Amino acid sequence: MEWLTALVMLIGRILMVLIFLKSGLGKIENFTDTAQFMAKAGMPYTTFFLLGAIFLELAGGITIVLGFLTRVGALMLLVFLVPTTLIFHGNFADQGQVIHFMKNVSMLGGCVFLFGAGPGRLSLDYLFSGRKRER
Repeated sequence: MEWLTALVMLIGRILMVLIFLKSGLGKIENFTDTAQFMAKAGMPYTTFFLLGAIFLELAGGITIVLGFLTRVGALMLLVFLVPTTLIFHGNFADQGQVIHFMKNVSMLGGCVFLFGAGPGRLSLDYLFSGRKRER
């Protein structure tokens, strides 16, 4: 059953970050439009924060998929999610924004869980930890 747990954790990591990878790539493809959207929301230094968002989403997502520095990747996504959730999804009069807010809260929970539990056995973190040689 250990192999099943490892496989499920790998699948969970991949599914959890697909949205971040797609979003990060989308921000690159639509850089100008995204920067304008951020400026309309009142964000200063949009280029700086947009580059930061792209980095956090892509680097955090890739590290989690690979299971390499997984907890660092989870923290990166947390750093991205908290301000994004508060700045862009705080209008509770708009039901659509409430749904986005709750979606982000769920993703925050996934990141916290991953930070606590780690990536599982099908990960580079596990491979490089030496734990597999203990058996």
